Amino acid sequence: MKAPFSEYLNTLAPSLKQLVSKLGKDYDYVSVLSTDSKGFAIRISQQVKVISSSNLTTERGSVVRVYKDGLYSEYAFNHFDANSIEETYQKIKKELDAQLAVLKLTKTVVYNTKKLEDEPLTLFVEKECEQLPENTDIEKLVNDLNSYSLEAISKDEHVVDCMVIAQSTHVSKLFLTANRDLRQSYVYCEGVVAPIIVMDGKNEIGYQGLSALGGPEVFTQLKDKIDYAVKFAKEVLTADPIEPGEYDIITTPEVSGLIAHEAFGHGVEMDMFVKNRALGKDFINKRVGSDLVTMHEGALCADNVTSFAFDDEGTLAGDVVEIENGILRSGICDALSALRLGVKPTGNGKRQNYEHKVYTRMTNTLFDSGTDKLEDMIASVKHGYLLEGMSSGMEDPKHWGIQCILKLGREIKDGKLTGKVVGPVIMTGYVTEVLGNVSMLSGDRGVYGCGACGKGHKEWVKVSDGGPYLKTKGRLG
Repeated sequence: MKAPFSEYLNTLAPSLKQLVSKLGKDYDYVSVLSTDSKGFAIRISQQVKVISSSNLTTERGSVVRVYKDGLYSEYAFNHFDANSIEETYQKIKKELDAQLAVLKLTKTVVYNTKKLEDEPLTLFVEKECEQLPENTDIEKLVNDLNSYSLEAISKDEHVVDCMVIAQSTHVSKLFLTANRDLRQSYVYCEGVVAPIIVMDGKNEIGYQGLSALGGPEVFTQLKDKIDYAVKFAKEVLTADPIEPGEYDIITTPEVSGLIAHEAFGHGVEMDMFVKNRALGKDFINKRVGSDLVTMHEGALCADNVTSFAFDDEGTLAGDVVEIENGILRSGICDALSALRLGVKPTGNGKRQNYEHKVYTRMTNTLFDSGTDKLEDMIASVKHGYLLEGMSSGMEDPKHWGIQCILKLGREIKDGKLTGKVVGPVIMTGYVTEVLGNVSMLSGDRGVYGCGACGKGHKEWVKVSDGGPYLKTKGRLG
């Protein structure tokens, strides 16, 4: 079935168009982004049960953006009366004029930016799903999730509890200008099985997740995650410390995604180029990795939690080749940063919600697959580790330092897995070293979209990342 576009937004659209028309007499550019996204978040364990109709991306509201005399200003609101358009217009105009006046009065130094283009375009997209979160039988789903939690506990005497999480959102967005009418609707889901293991006075939380562009029907797949989640948690809990050093490493698709996200995620968000806060600005069309490394970024290069038809500025979704055979070809960009840099926007302008400003943000960030087989990759390692289990990561866009914290490493000696595991493992290095040493890539690929990404310490949005198994070198500790 198609995920139906919001009737609320359909009803609102004619009045919002009138508002755009009225504001258009006072400003050189006017846009309205309106959202109506509903869903749920469920967390079930034997200690706590939480059922909520809100999550990170559930929202209902609108934001107006206007342009005049080289300056942009915005006004957000969550109540709009179609019978009081003139009153709403006057209120918004008063506030927007005041914002622009303060900038001029205080002689605040801001970017003098050109006017956004407003080429005519009509778009209506309803993506496929089997179920809608608003029509889900929550009682049945809660019972299913509870049964998964109990099943995990029954798997091993050391499992004291198991958290099972299911979140789903039906996203509807409407974007209007004088010449544009864009509407999209899609459903995404994410779920987690997290058993809690206690052994010898120590504890560990296993973590196996799934994410998809689709409806709550995907949560039946959580049952298949239970066995490995329990096994993985026990391995992490009993892992030995690693001897620090530089090793040949093979990363699982999930860890490859973490490297993609941290290495060429924030570092090529081009609003950072505007502020000269990213080294990537100086490396366009220069080598940053081995010939084997090709990386894509965009809402169209995968189907997952952040695969949309247009971004929050009305720019159509893209598939950007960031790295082509080791050469950095492009960053990603929101519309205003694109104007300031003299480039085209890439469809990466995203808001945390309608009350937050737009930043350049990642969508799907993925290494391309290669042609190697995992067994051949392992056989090629004299002494190293297969790294598994993403914990966290960070980067320094100004100097290209990278750090990835992984749950465990599986030791490889003389081309074979020894059965020994170490953990936790901290991988550090510089982006060009890690990517420059890539020597093998598997033919498969995984995409992962559980969790969210912040801009600095805030501005949380959904992202996904992934890739194939990847062989390189890394400093581990």
